Amino acid sequence: MHWQTSRYQIDLSRPRVMGIVNVTPDSFSDGGCYASTRSALAHCEKLLVEGAHMLDIGGESSRPGTLPVSTEEELARVLPVLRDAVTLGIPISIDTHKPEVMRQALDIGADIVNDIWALRQPGAREAIAAHPRCGVCLMHMHGVPQTMQRSPMEGDAVPQIFAFLKEISDSLRDLGVDAARIAWDPGIGFGKTVEQNFALLARQRELLAGGYPLLAGWSRKSSLGNVTGLPVNDRQAPSVAAALLAVERGAHIVRVHDVKETLAALKVRHAMHSMDNQGRGSHP
Repeated sequence: MHWQTSRYQIDLSRPRVMGIVNVTPDSFSDGGCYASTRSALAHCEKLLVEGAHMLDIGGESSRPGTLPVSTEEELARVLPVLRDAVTLGIPISIDTHKPEVMRQALDIGADIVNDIWALRQPGAREAIAAHPRCGVCLMHMHGVPQTMQRSPMEGDAVPQIFAFLKEISDSLRDLGVDAARIAWDPGIGFGKTVEQNFALLARQRELLAGGYPLLAGWSRKSSLGNVTGLPVNDRQAPSVAAALLAVERGAHIVRVHDVKETLAALKVRHAMHSMDNQGRGSHP
């Protein structure tokens, strides 16, 4: 399987790690750490050295209760970072739901649009359709960031999320967007209960029936804090564990804060599977 993006056809025959770069003052985990262009670019370079296969750059926090920012403010945060990031030699994703931010980011060379609203804002689908090769990651979110955890979704989340993502994907296909450009993200933590989030992990393979690459974003999420009792900045170990479990259940991309540690865990997994395959080959 491959994911077609603006400049790259990403080979998904092995798991890929997407490094998170939040150019925000208020993100739930690292808000304010990389709010300046200089610090954000330094973080991009650090994640690249650690082995990130792609970077996801965002200028608006989606943590529960946060207030939205204007299009102008978001552009002022992300465009200076994107202009340099697109020269780093790896795919660059813009984390936004605003069509104008999508358009300007794609115009300067971004490869992927990662949208927590799954292109439900007016003009967003058209912005993607207008760029004939860019990749798009569609995420499921119940409600809106300001209130999503006050009234989480009800019932069995897995079939509801599958149906939602399929409907959006079908509408994109109707606009001429090739299926190879589309990836799915079930939206861990976005308006879901702890139990629903872990059901999505346990039954993640059910989402693969759609035929699209799957991105898993468990890094430092509150559900991990709920089951471990750890505060957000101490959730590295459970985040790596969740990423590894997601890959074991078919995730093609994991979106993480801790790139080096996640890649180390994936290397251990790869070594184990290599030996397991050798053993099977010697015993037909």
